Amino acid sequence: MLTHTQIWNAIDGLARRYSLSPSGLAKVAGLDPTTFNKSKRSAAGGAKPRWPSTESIAKVLEATGATLEEFAALAAGRAEIGRPVPLLGMAQAGDNGFFDDAGFPVGTGWEQVSFPGAPGEGVYALEISGDSMEPVYRDGDRIIVSPGQEVRKGDRVVVKTVGEEVMAKELGRVTARKIELISLNPAYPARLIDMKDIAWVARILWASQ
Repeated sequence: MLTHTQIWNAIDGLARRYSLSPSGLAKVAGLDPTTFNKSKRSAAGGAKPRWPSTESIAKVLEATGATLEEFAALAAGRAEIGRPVPLLGMAQAGDNGFFDDAGFPVGTGWEQVSFPGAPGEGVYALEISGDSMEPVYRDGDRIIVSPGQEVRKGDRVVVKTVGEEVMAKELGRVTARKIELISLNPAYPARLIDMKDIAWVARILWASQ
């Protein structure tokens, strides 16, 4: 049986695994930033323990890509070793030969980075360069990308055009002919691109910041 302390230890462990504070983990999962604060873990005066909801745990697992088994391992005090995934610089990602037509990593020239989770098929890492994606992603941040996951409006995604341009954006409205890409940096305008000019779109799972 998992205890109150173990559950919160698992949440703290997930936050550390992805170089986040508990409030940062909550934001990544789309929750109120105060959801996992220390003050929320017991009632006033500390007399009664407060438990995180199953919904909030589910959202954290979905946002980080961690499995329920990994969460349980963290609760039990067992930190799992990260698994290697391919790593490429964002500038290199525009070159031919690194991806297949569906956006999965192929070819040579990839480095390796440890991904603290259970990566799915084709998951890889991109290292951000420059300031075009600030303040969400900064120079040197590494984002974990999954070409195999379904993308929805509001998701943060990596997009590659047939002209070999690679960018990180928020997915806006998608129609049969057009795709709207909302800039993460407010200094850059949103873009509306013909679907025929898009090579692939892949979902960003998380970022090491």
